[in-house]
Amino acid sequence: MSEQQTTQTPAFEEVVTHTPVRDIALPGDAGTLALVTLDNGFDHTKPNTFGPQTIAGLQQTVARLRERAEAGEIAAVAITGKPFIFAVGADLKAVALATRREQALEVARAGHTVFGAIMDLPVPTFAFVNGAAMGGGVELTLACDYRTISSGVPAVALPETFLGLVPGWGGCFLLPNLVGPANALKVIIDNPMNMNRMLKGPQAFELGMADAMFEAADFLEESLLWAGRVITGETTVERPEISRDEAEWEGAVKAAKGMVDLKTGGKAPAPYRALDLVAAARTATRAEAFAAEDEALADLVMGDELRAGLYSFDLVQKRAKRPAGAPDKSLARPVTKVGIVGAGLMASQLALLFAQRLEVPVVLTDLDQERVDKGVGYVHAEVDKLLGKGRVGPDKANRLKALVTGGTTKDGFADADFVIEAVFEEMSVKKQVWAEVEAIVTRECVLATNTSSLSITEMASDLENPERVVGFHFFNPVAVMPLLEIIKGERTDDATLATAFATGKALRKTTILVKDSPSFIVNRLLGRFMGEVAKVVDEGTPIEVADRAFAGLAPMPPFILLGLVGPAIALHNNETLAKAFPDRFYVSENLRRVVEARKPAIYIWPEGKPVVDPEVEALFEKPADPVVLSAEQVRERVLSVLAEEARLMLDEGVAQAPMDLDLAMITGAGFQFWNGGLTPLLDREGVSEKVTGRRFLPPGAASVPA
Repeated sequence: MSEQQTTQTPAFEEVVTHTPVRDIALPGDAGTLALVTLDNGFDHTKPNTFGPQTIAGLQQTVARLRERAEAGEIAAVAITGKPFIFAVGADLKAVALATRREQALEVARAGHTVFGAIMDLPVPTFAFVNGAAMGGGVELTLACDYRTISSGVPAVALPETFLGLVPGWGGCFLLPNLVGPANALKVIIDNPMNMNRMLKGPQAFELGMADAMFEAADFLEESLLWAGRVITGETTVERPEISRDEAEWEGAVKAAKGMVDLKTGGKAPAPYRALDLVAAARTATRAEAFAAEDEALADLVMGDELRAGLYSFDLVQKRAKRPAGAPDKSLARPVTKVGIVGAGLMASQLALLFAQRLEVPVVLTDLDQERVDKGVGYVHAEVDKLLGKGRVGPDKANRLKALVTGGTTKDGFADADFVIEAVFEEMSVKKQVWAEVEAIVTRECVLATNTSSLSITEMASDLENPERVVGFHFFNPVAVMPLLEIIKGERTDDATLATAFATGKALRKTTILVKDSPSFIVNRLLGRFMGEVAKVVDEGTPIEVADRAFAGLAPMPPFILLGLVGPAIALHNNETLAKAFPDRFYVSENLRRVVEARKPAIYIWPEGKPVVDPEVEALFEKPADPVVLSAEQVRERVLSVLAEEARLMLDEGVAQAPMDLDLAMITGAGFQFWNGGLTPLLDREGVSEKVTGRRFLPPGAASVPA
């Protein structure tokens, strides 16, 4: 076998992003600009990416542009994207297929070669960022001499460390040398580590990632005129000088490292490699920096964290769009009006979401007019915020407000197709609500419950038509958390289930089918997790030690999460689970005392830093013979019970497959991409086999292929 064959990444069906060129005569004797448009031939729902064929094609295009520039045929080169999309980076399928380090190294070097060729063109180069730009797409813009950006760009990001990679086609070198180390680390580290936040066009411009910003309507025309003025010298591009002060760079890197430590607990290598690369960018030559990025990429591609990240990406991008076990979508009934029982915060959030996404009338009801007015008022205030931010126009704002009404009776539900309740989490209350609603609505109206833990089957048991009751469990805050658990009761029929899935899709939520069982997926796993952590603390381990054990697993330490969820809600969930599974689920008497004392959280935040509330600490009874565990021992013990619970849930049919447990924990609980949610982490650390005797996933599914 030849050397070329051994290093080549296995072939796959690539959607090639083409790079056609057209010549544009710039005004004012600026000469001819060769405009390259990145376009894979599909609309914006399939973004431009860089696979091996795309990189090879771009290399040929750049080589031809160099010939033309040297011949004096063109005065400048510009690169832009198809409508709404610039480019979103490397084709991850190519990365996933690399089975040897040499193949990963080849992917890294190929990107650097072509981007380096753009940097070395003998004429000025421009990136016209017209749409979403991520990863290698951002790095392509950094390879150009000048950048313009549309004010309408929805997303600019270097999300690599979120997945388990580094920006490896120049990002770790070029960005800090353009905008300074602190600003660069916001994009390379801070945003990915905080639930993969994205910048919008104006934010990227403010950060210095573009030299000029224009409105979306005439973006290309304005960018071409601006480029012409730059070429003729009429416009001078001024950028702040980047400090070379070692202390300044070290300070920025140290601050970012502190945040990475907090988020990952040292368990994810990618952000640390990115920090090293950014630190080196202060003094490195381009060749040295690119070579270092090549080595980092090759190492990380051959690491399990990236493979788990790619597995997570695949879950969110593909499995989420085709929910396992969902009935034929042709069975779904149209939803032309929605009723919501309750007008509290959750109900109000639901009203806003249904109005925004479905654009159908939404009727809120509650016990008294004051509560109803407050609920409708919340929706109107949120719409006004959207208007103020320019995310909706005045006409759309007025339409949305008009869609949401309220009253103290349920008569407005008579012609509703879908009614959801968001009332107190008590079975008798919910049964009473459904009895009242059933007396008013049509036989086909879907009755959806937002219960977080109660039995759908029992809730429907006294109704004339129990087959139209379905669990429809959102996560808080509704606008932010993607997950929607759809729970099938024993008598829920396929038409109801199909309508629930179609409605969830229209709401742009990640929908997962769940068997009717206590607390469903996320709250059951979190209940086992939080219960075991509470047990460890009740036995004598300090809260701060227990909280340190989970950096890099959960989005925040468990006792901080407890404050966010609310001690009373956490206690109720654990009581529900302990009633169903008394041998496994623990109810903390210390937590009960916190709830009885009406303490809203475990921590207080003087000077912005979490400290255990002394009043809460005083409520905790100290054991006579304390057992104090280390953070590592706490982690191992809690991961062990999670492995046991996950296996039991799969054996019981609560979820269709391990992938659904992982998708739920990623989108409903914020578990990390680089862990693959939960089960790949349990497999990677050997906990699955130790506790249950077998892995959850086959080797290579979310780890480096053997």
